[in-house]
Amino acid sequence: MKNFLLLGLTIALLGAQEIKAQEHRFDPPWNNPPESALNFTVPGIDNIPDLYGDIENPQLTVFFAGNQFMVVDDLLASFKKEYPQYERIFVETLPPGILAKQIKGGSITIGNLRITHKPDIYTASKRAINEMADYFSHTQVYCYNNICLMIPKGNPANIRTLNDLGNDKVRISMPNPQWEGIGEQIKASYKKAGGEQLVKKIMDDKVKDGSTYLTKIHHRESPMRVLYGQADAAPVWASEVVYQKLIGHPVEGITIPDAQNTTATYVAAKLKNAPHAQAADDFLKFMDSPTAKNIYKKYGFTVD
Repeated sequence: MKNFLLLGLTIALLGAQEIKAQEHRFDPPWNNPPESALNFTVPGIDNIPDLYGDIENPQLTVFFAGNQFMVVDDLLASFKKEYPQYERIFVETLPPGILAKQIKGGSITIGNLRITHKPDIYTASKRAINEMADYFSHTQVYCYNNICLMIPKGNPANIRTLNDLGNDKVRISMPNPQWEGIGEQIKASYKKAGGEQLVKKIMDDKVKDGSTYLTKIHHRESPMRVLYGQADAAPVWASEVVYQKLIGHPVEGITIPDAQNTTATYVAAKLKNAPHAQAADDFLKFMDSPTAKNIYKKYGFTVD
């Protein structure tokens, strides 16, 4: 009897450990970390997926629109190959609205880390760049993106259209327009699909009952909520579905018709007070190259 109880306890503990291990199986960082003497990334505890590279004395600092985190590995590797003089590069891929506040305020704190770096380059939607035009000495368009729905593989909620998101039982991971520009664009798509009634249902009624979850950083939260079974659907950029599938995560995408969709135009801007002006010029030149454009196409962006 004693041995039986010990065996049962052992099985229970192993089962608990397996469940705990599975809790973080889809956690970021999804990019490849830089080489270092020690990697101390602890899922759910010490993990900063939207800060990249060398934070000490960088030779180039880029603030990328957050939904472009997936291009960073390939883009920086190719840039360094063409411009080997730039060995230390620091990149942030936080939501563009947060990056804009960081630029205007001069600093940001994440956890216990305070960052005061000034960017050389800031990328965001055309609208966001136009709103800060006085900050920039040069701007250039470099890619485009459309909205789609990310769903779990197999589509268990049987979602087909934007109007299906109005179902009381459908759980949505929705970018909060207060924090992320994509939120307003998705609201515009809801209005095109189902009028103000659908907008109110998703953004008011379902927020109140908890079936619409508003994110602060949708390019991390929405995939994770879908992957961990916390959301039945998440409106995201098409590139985000492409990337999650590329790294083997069990998601699918639902195309939104052109008449209900929005195309984002992304612009790279050089700051007037860029600390590394020549590096900024070189990076903007690289962003216009066939190499950079092919990298963006690989991850589901369009460049023409």
